[in-house]
Amino acid sequence: MSRYIARRLLLIIPTLFGILLLNFVIVQAAPGGPVERMVAQLRGMDSGAAGSQFAGARADFVAPDTSGSNAYRGSQGLPPELIKRIEQLYGFDKPAHERFWLMIRNYLSFEFGESYYRDRSVTELILERLPVSISLGLWSTLLTYLVSIPLGIRKAVRHGTPFDVWSSSLIIVGYAIPSFLFAILLVVLFAGGSYLDWFPLRGLTSDNWEQLSLMGKLLDYFWHITLPTLAIVIGSFATLTMLTKNSFLDEISKLYVQTARAKGLTENQVLYRHVFRNAMLIIIAGFPAAFISMFFSGVLLIEYIFSLDGLGLLGFESVINRDYPVVFGTLFIFTLIGLLLKLVSDLTYMLVDPRIDFERRDL
Repeated sequence: MSRYIARRLLLIIPTLFGILLLNFVIVQAAPGGPVERMVAQLRGMDSGAAGSQFAGARADFVAPDTSGSNAYRGSQGLPPELIKRIEQLYGFDKPAHERFWLMIRNYLSFEFGESYYRDRSVTELILERLPVSISLGLWSTLLTYLVSIPLGIRKAVRHGTPFDVWSSSLIIVGYAIPSFLFAILLVVLFAGGSYLDWFPLRGLTSDNWEQLSLMGKLLDYFWHITLPTLAIVIGSFATLTMLTKNSFLDEISKLYVQTARAKGLTENQVLYRHVFRNAMLIIIAGFPAAFISMFFSGVLLIEYIFSLDGLGLLGFESVINRDYPVVFGTLFIFTLIGLLLKLVSDLTYMLVDPRIDFERRDL
């Protein structure tokens, strides 16, 4: 077991390297990098605040004025010296391969650099947004599994009954509703939109959270996280429920189940002592992908609707703004967590079914 874990951990290194290299090449080929954006701002094409970084630099290149009015040559075209200073600011004065190797060397010590536009380190930004993403991903995944697995088992046991039919109809309707649309509906109904004002609309905690007691902090936290969590999980029940049902139906039809029943075991003993272990393998296999989806990319619109500053929104804004240190820093964290969860999934396989031995199979 230890050899298998060590081998899998070592494989994470080339996998991370390959993913970062592929994305780095794609980013280099994409137009509209930070240098181009800054040049556009200095030319007056973009009124964003980032142009203020070179307010003084623009003054250095003001042309002599013979008509009595100040005008800088950037109105006709920025001087090459200023372009070089902008490239040096963002590190684009070095060749692409040097920038890539410098990034890899820094990432080995988890040094992700500084954001181009936020005047803060990438590590600080990630740590600041991480509690929101962990909260949404953790509670959404937990609620989905707590509801879908028992429901899928019951649907398998009562296959073809009215309960199976109407429950399938409900989860399919839920699956057809986009999570962001359901989030808007929850806001309208329960967050002071047009009807009830039971839940807050913004943030993960209240402004006076620090002054609350321990129980008050917990209640306030769950008060804020309820609607975003419900919005995320509404479309997640269908896939996991039907997967659980079909997996149990497949196992129930096998000969070992009939043998167990012939020995006089009760239905619950057959289901949870024999069928459960085999049927749950496919459910466990899908856990890392489900968790990562809810943890990051799957909650982008939910974070936006409920004004939650999570990693999904941070990554999206960084891509739009071409904030490359944040883009690659979040990509590194996403990939690393995903690979580690995949290893945890394989180890859980062996805990659920001791017959599975990945180390022996590799040999």
